Order: sequence, then C-alpha cells, then structure tokens
Amino acid sequence: MGVVYGDIGTSPLYALKEVFHAGHVPATQDNILGVLSLVFWTMTIIVSLKYVMLILRADNNGEGGLIAMLALATTAVKEKPVLRRTLMVVGLFGTAIFYGDGVITPAISVLSAVEGLEVAQPGLHAFVIPITLVVLTGLFAVQRFGTGGIGKFFGPITLVWFIVLVALGIPHIVKNPAVLVALNPYHAALFFYHQPTVAFIALGAVVLCVTGGEALYADMGHFGKRPIRIAWYAFVMPALVVNYFGQGAMLLHEPEAVANPFFHMAPDWAQLPLVFLATAATVIASQALISAAFSVTKQAIQLGILPRMAIKHTSITDTGQIYVPFVNWGLYVFIVLAVALFKSSSNLASAYGIAVTLDMTITTVMTFYVIRYGWKYPLALCLAATGFFFVIDLTFFLSNTLKLVAGGWFPLVLGIGMFILMLTWKQGRRIMRDRVRNEAIDLSSFLEAVFVSPPVRVSGTAVFLVADEDLTPNALMHNLKHNKVLHEHNLFVTVKHHEVPWVGFDKRVSMKALGHDCWQVALHFGFKNDPDVPEALKLLEGRGVPLDDMDTSYFLSRDTVIPTFGDGMAMWREKLFASMHRNAADMADFLNLPSNRIVELGAKVEI
Repeated sequence: MGVVYGDIGTSPLYALKEVFHAGHVPATQDNILGVLSLVFWTMTIIVSLKYVMLILRADNNGEGGLIAMLALATTAVKEKPVLRRTLMVVGLFGTAIFYGDGVITPAISVLSAVEGLEVAQPGLHAFVIPITLVVLTGLFAVQRFGTGGIGKFFGPITLVWFIVLVALGIPHIVKNPAVLVALNPYHAALFFYHQPTVAFIALGAVVLCVTGGEALYADMGHFGKRPIRIAWYAFVMPALVVNYFGQGAMLLHEPEAVANPFFHMAPDWAQLPLVFLATAATVIASQALISAAFSVTKQAIQLGILPRMAIKHTSITDTGQIYVPFVNWGLYVFIVLAVALFKSSSNLASAYGIAVTLDMTITTVMTFYVIRYGWKYPLALCLAATGFFFVIDLTFFLSNTLKLVAGGWFPLVLGIGMFILMLTWKQGRRIMRDRVRNEAIDLSSFLEAVFVSPPVRVSGTAVFLVADEDLTPNALMHNLKHNKVLHEHNLFVTVKHHEVPWVGFDKRVSMKALGHDCWQVALHFGFKNDPDVPEALKLLEGRGVPLDDMDTSYFLSRDTVIPTFGDGMAMWREKLFASMHRNAADMADFLNLPSNRIVELGAKVEI
C-alpha cells in the first residue's frame, strides 16, 4: 500500500479542490454531483479497467512500467524496423516525461498536506513554504541510507491514512446520503450535456484523482498482479470513493468550504493531527516515486538510454533498493525550484495533469502494439480494447493543454530536456560504435597475424572488455604496441544488456574458443540485473579458463570523444554527447571490476 498506492492515495488532498478552486466550475448542486460522477467513473475506467484489468496483463517476465512496456512493444514489432524505431522514440519521450512527473508529484503532495495548516491555524500561512522545503530536504537527505529502516512503517502509516479517509467521509455521507446518486454516470453525462465547455475544463483537474495509476503497473515486479488487484478493489478504491463523496456531501451543505474541502471535513480538534498524518502519507508517496526514479534510471542505463551513473546499493539482501546520487539531488533541485516558482498546490496542479495524461496516452499506444503483434489478438479486438482508452486519455490530455501557459509547460520543458539527453546519448553511442567498428580489425584475423610471430607471453589471465564481439579491442593493440607482451590466457569479454528484466545464471555466459588459449566470452544481463563481470566469469570455472583472483587483470579502453563537423549529429549535440561521455561514471565501477586489477589504455574517437 505504501509503495503502490501512496501517490493515488494522497490525491484527495487536492483533486476535488482544484476542480472548483479556479472558479471555472461554480460549486452548485448539479456541478458537484456531475464532478463526483466524473471522479468515480474516471477511477473506474482508467484505474480499475485500464490498468488493473488490462495493462497489468502486459508484463515483461513479471516486470512492469513504461520501460518494460517499451521493451515488449519494440520486441513485438522487431520485423518492422521503421515502426520499431518510431515506438522507441515515443517510449523514450514517455520515459523522459516521467522525470517531469517525478518533480511535480513530491512538490504538490507535500505542499498540499502542509497547506492544511492554513485551515487548522490560519496565522501559519507564511510558514507553509518553509516547512514544505524542510520536509522535502529531509526526505532527499535520507535517501543515501536506503529505505530498509523506515520502509517497515510505510504500510502501517498508509493503512492508517486510508482508514482516516473513510472515517472522514462517512459522517458527511450519512448526513447527506443523496450524494450517492452521483454513482450513476447519468450525472456526468448531464454535466457534459448542459455545460460542455465547463465540463471539458473540469477534466483537467478531475484527472488528478488517478495520478499514480502508472505506479500500479511500474511496481508489478515488486509485488505481483494479485496483491495489487486485491488491494485496489477491496480497500483502496472504496476508501477513495468514500472520501471523495464525503467531500462532495460536505460541499452540498457548505459550498464555502471549497477552498480546501479535505481538511474542512475534519472536526477542529482533528485538523492539526490530520496535517501531520497527511504530511507523513505524502512523504511516503514521494518516497515511492523517488525510488521509482532510481529504478527507471538504472534500467535506462542498462538499455543504453542514459550514460553510466554511480549507483549505490543500500541493502545487502534486496537488489531493488538502490540510491543514485545524481538523480536524487537533480530531482531535489527541480522540486525546490517548482515549490519556489509555483508557491501553492493549486498553481502546481496546473503543471501536474499534462505529464500524467501524456504518459497514460503513451502507455495505451504501446499496449496496442503489444496485444496486436505480441499476443496476436485480432485487429478489431485490439482497436476496440485500446481505442476506447485512447479516446479517454486523449480527451484528458487535451483538457490539460488548456493549462499549458499556466504551468503545464514546466514538466514538458523538463521532459523535453531529458528526451534530448536520452536521444543524444543513444544516437551518439551508435555513431561512436559505427566509427570504432569501421576503424577496427577483425579479432580472428588479428590473432592469426599475431601468432605467426608470437610475442613474449607472460603468466596470468588478461580480460579485455570489448563493446563489439569479433572486433579487436584497442586495449589489446595498445598493450602489444607499448608492452610488447601477451598474457598466457586471454578473454575477450562483451557485456550484453537485453530488453528483458532478468537473465538467469543458466543463460549468463556463452563462450567460444579462438585457439592459443584465447576465448571470446559474452555475458548476458537483463535491464534489472546488476552487471557484475567477475561474478559472472566465475561461471567459467571447470571449462579450462584459469581465473585466479590475484592473477587476473582487466584491460579497459578509455575513449575520448572528439566532436567534428561531418555526417554525425549537430555540433552542439556532439559536444553535449562528448561532455556526457566524459562525465559518465567509471565503467570499472559500473561492471563491479576490482579496482586494484584494472589497466586502462586511452584512445581518441572522432565523431
């Protein structure tokens, strides 16, 4: 509950408030019932039907999330290269937009919780932003310690939070049970029929009730489909519906409470404790998203979408608990900027919906290609299943484009910036790989020439890391040129990352003998595996390859990228790529190579 439903569970803090707050939707009885009906059926269609019933079926070896969906979709259309490239670009853009969402979610969640102080103690208005920044600073400061210690409190606190949501809503529904007529979609339809423009504008805020829907899919690998489905249908959705309808019932009697209906539902004595509980719940929701950002970054690095970054494991038992310092403090800087720039949760709400709805739409598009080309379902069924959700997602997205100037530009700018970085890194690596391949020598031919008049061979095993198998690594040529020796045993190792989450130890290593005590080795990792080269090479024991720890050296090529005018990317992008390549985390650390047994030899590559 803490990880999967923290985000969507805190949306009652601001979703209904934002529908009426701007003044576009007057808080009349018909409007309140129409909006409540929209909220209920939005949760039913987007979360219950789309994500919980359909999208959770599209798992990549048990894993979910946009990157897993991207891998499934591109694999399904691998026979159609143009379509595959298009889907890759769309998926990259969706992944980039996720980072924009990752900035807005903690900012709006924590800020909306702390704003409860204005209801409990109106004189504390000036302290809302400072307290929000203190809470966020503390949250990001403790990330390096991992969530193992505090994680055990996530579930219980979130459980209490959902119980409180129900406890707040029931008394108001009991006082005004007529509000339950909004369960009938007739009221949503009536709202659209009588006030189409107002209803369309309202959709931009109504969609805030399903923020966090993507988390259901992204966290599937941690918990499995069944617990996520049971928790949603049996507990989370009923609690949310009761709270939203409780807010609606209260507004029917007290329209003036529209400024902050969530906190006005509580009696005076409970408002301050509710602020503390809401802050704790939003911190947990933010923590879940920060952890997801770390996980997505790691997967993107494995798939070659982002440059290598320092990744620290915060648990010796759970490989999923990681800390990425650059992402942590990068998110923090932009979140502080968002709080300082927008100053209130209402202003941030304008920036929120556009990122959420864009990712939802991209997920729906990807799902079509998975079920059509991967699962081989009939075209009519695929169009019917995804077309229905696509129209709804697109409608919500178009409604949010109305808020583009008011703040929707913020996550889009962040997303486009990340997209440019991802695309530049991916294209730059391809150009660099092509240039190296064009200038490289075939490995078999090179070894054949070397052993016509073999150099002096020294004891021990040399492991040469090479990006492309069958090509001679620069480190080997430089070693022969400068040291004029060859080790007694030589391994030419290529690390391959696949578009599946996990590759088991039984498929981790493949090997081919090249003669003269030389072997070509491929190590296979999924995008959620930790690439550990020495550990993987231990699987070669008993196959004639000596790998004594104290007698094995790892040779790496440290390439320096030189941007040049020519057929590659625009010069500014080549310079950007060169900077990203230069500042990427050390390959030795990324591959978990022992630091006291590494030999690096440099080379220049012009792109």
